[in-house]
Amino acid sequence: MSSNSKSFFETLLRGKSSKKIKILATLSVTWMAFIGYMIWWNGISNPGFDKSFKWDEWIWFGFVPATFPFVIYMIWKEGE
Repeated sequence: MSSNSKSFFETLLRGKSSKKIKILATLSVTWMAFIGYMIWWNGISNPGFDKSFKWDEWIWFGFVPATFPFVIYMIWKEGE
């Protein structure tokens, strides 16, 4: 992890980030939890024998879209 992203996450976790970043972080965590719940529910509702959690679906539909705004932010963020 680069020092730039490390300092970004330290600032985020300490609560010293801007309101826009806090809103994006809240939406991202909520999105990941919602998608995780939907994947879990679809796995339980599956009439087949495989009732396991589909981690590959969660990564592509939950984690990647939730972290994408932060990657874009870090690319376009002005130098400090």
